[in-house]
Amino acid sequence: MTESSLGVTTGAVARRLGVSPTTVRSWEQRYGIGPAVREGGRHRRWMPADVAMLEEMCRLTSSGIPPAEAARAAATLRREPGPDVSVQPPPPAAQEAVVPPGGPQQRQGGPGSGLPLGEVRQECRGLARAAVRLDSLAMETLLQQTMQAHGLLIAWEEVMAPTLHAVGRKWESTDDRYVEVEHLLSWHVSTVLRRAAVTAPLVSAHVAPVVLACLPGEQHTLPLEALAAGLAERGLPTRMFGAAVPAEALRAAVGRSGPKAVVLWSQSRSTADNTLARQVASTAFGLKGARTTPLVLLAGPGWSVRAATAGMRRPLGLREALDAISALYAEPDAVVAAGETAPGPAAPAPSSL
Repeated sequence: MTESSLGVTTGAVARRLGVSPTTVRSWEQRYGIGPAVREGGRHRRWMPADVAMLEEMCRLTSSGIPPAEAARAAATLRREPGPDVSVQPPPPAAQEAVVPPGGPQQRQGGPGSGLPLGEVRQECRGLARAAVRLDSLAMETLLQQTMQAHGLLIAWEEVMAPTLHAVGRKWESTDDRYVEVEHLLSWHVSTVLRRAAVTAPLVSAHVAPVVLACLPGEQHTLPLEALAAGLAERGLPTRMFGAAVPAEALRAAVGRSGPKAVVLWSQSRSTADNTLARQVASTAFGLKGARTTPLVLLAGPGWSVRAATAGMRRPLGLREALDAISALYAEPDAVVAAGETAPGPAAPAPSSL
């Protein structure tokens, strides 16, 4: 006897879908998504058509469609088998149309992933569901569609970051559960961001770059990767040095790169190093008589509100950091070779990323 003729158990279906057996049973109770045939006195057995229906349910919820609506659409697979009845998730344009007129600030609520999301975009809820199921393909697809449909800023601020924060809060409140969810989600977010950073066309290979680095001991790189992708989207070159850059290596990287700006990321007060930031801000390069120093952006919640001094800024978020750096390159003499950059503007009042 084969699986096709005998069917599979609820536990086997749950493992195949990447959800818990309780979730499969709750779908049956709430939405009527259960096995079509049951034999008296036996446990539920899911036939291939039943499993295909549940797979469609997962696929649709991963695209952000509410579970009740996804269940109704998935049920048509069993009622009307055939190649033309499979319900496809809405294309990026259609997904965008789900957001009410008025822009990306509008949100959709409703049940979803079990993560503390609150009122968020439909794509954010879909990403959370896929992450909890450890559904790599769904996460990759949704992240790519979101980047293509909305651009880096909205993708990061309204989909990626809220989902990452929700997973982190769930992990902290459940005795280290969901760690695997956070790791897999972070990997896919990083993959999409890095892909965007290396594929965008640059203004010129000879333009002075932006140096991006985490301070010594700092391992959180995703915000810097988002900034790198955003700068690439604007055609600006970067040098990403990644996590926990030793102080001596950081100073050497700045001196050798001749950057227009340096972004130093600190996630916690324990990694923020004001002395090192001042040393970086005072690093001079260029021809004798025309030496200059980079603008230093103190990014991340680890920096105190008084950390920024002359030659430094503390941007409030990704958008402000992108605009501050872009403004440097908009100056008439800004687009020149590394080592011949003009001085940056005076630093305004401190802010935080």
